[in-house]
Amino acid sequence: MAPQYQVRADHDADTIVVYQAYAPALADAALRAGRFVAPFSFHRMTWIKPSFLWLMHRSNWARKPGQERVLAVRMTRQGWEEALSRAVLTTADPAAVAQAAVHVQWDPERSLRGAALNHYSIQVGIGRGLIRTFTDDWIVDLTDLTPQVRKAAALAQGGQADKARRLLPAERAYPLPRTLEGLIRPGG
Repeated sequence: MAPQYQVRADHDADTIVVYQAYAPALADAALRAGRFVAPFSFHRMTWIKPSFLWLMHRSNWARKPGQERVLAVRMTRQGWEEALSRAVLTTADPAAVAQAAVHVQWDPERSLRGAALNHYSIQVGIGRGLIRTFTDDWIVDLTDLTPQVRKAAALAQGGQADKARRLLPAERAYPLPRTLEGLIRPGG
């Protein structure tokens, strides 16, 4: 059984993958440029999610209007941990949340079919003050996962869950420094 609050992600020694879903025009522009450019908004918070299945739940497997394209955003672990070091839980004092550069919230992790599980997945909101750092300094690569998402969704809906699971990114526990664990976990 997974710990109730644990960051699980596709990661290596230097990077971590987070996921975002966008409208086609925004995804196409970002993929062409190799980074986020207009029509991406640099003036509002952007939410990143290391849980692929949570994003599939949120975007309805890339079928929700404005979320038809799924991007894997590979970012530096240094950037990820820097963001978390500036985070405030969304359940904290409203004044602290309003002033925070980064927001963290925990939502129930999802199964392949979208059912809520008994452990939580982290969502990280990068605020306006850090957006340019996120897009220009922390992102290493953008990959369009939309074809993979559509294939996995079709397999899952067709009763072929095992084949669908083989298309999911490998996620495992992310080794957070203790100082960050205490900062981002509820009751930490």
